[in-house]
Amino acid sequence: MKPASLLTMLLCLLTPGIVMAQSDDAVRMAEADLATVFNYIEYDDMLSSAGQIPYDQVASLRQAGFEVVVNLAPVSESANALEGFLVVQEGLTFLNIPVSFREPSLQDLTVFFDMMKANEGRRTFVHCAANMRATVFTYLYRTLIQGVDEASARADMEKIWDPNGSPAWAALIEKAKVEFGEGR
Repeated sequence: MKPASLLTMLLCLLTPGIVMAQSDDAVRMAEADLATVFNYIEYDDMLSSAGQIPYDQVASLRQAGFEVVVNLAPVSESANALEGFLVVQEGLTFLNIPVSFREPSLQDLTVFFDMMKANEGRRTFVHCAANMRATVFTYLYRTLIQGVDEASARADMEKIWDPNGSPAWAALIEKAKVEFGEGR
């Protein structure tokens, strides 16, 4: 075999490893970037939540392997008006459920559950302004739909806030437990 042919063959064999290493590095860098988003929590390989993601970090969602972005905050021209465009431009699915912080509803939660079920098996990033709406909705999804241990899911939620201090959010949690039955 000619030396040039041997070199070409070796490069072909080594290139996938180099590309994979670069890809792994890019994923790690994107995940590190996302960890700086306000109140970021990674629950497992498929689900994370946070506060509002800055526009310049949207590309990190795709690079980290997210496929779906669910925004639970109402649209605000100053905070998130371009988010949907930027997320879709990255090739991700964008869903918005504008949940009122003062009056969260069981209907909003039901829509969230439906969206999560429709996107099951896809890595999902759920957020709102400060990760308060998102932690409650993901807590309820994890416990009532996925069957995650309540104490563990509650501890994750309480890293951000304790909704028992808000009558509207405490009431939503209780209504959800009745409506969807714990462990269902």
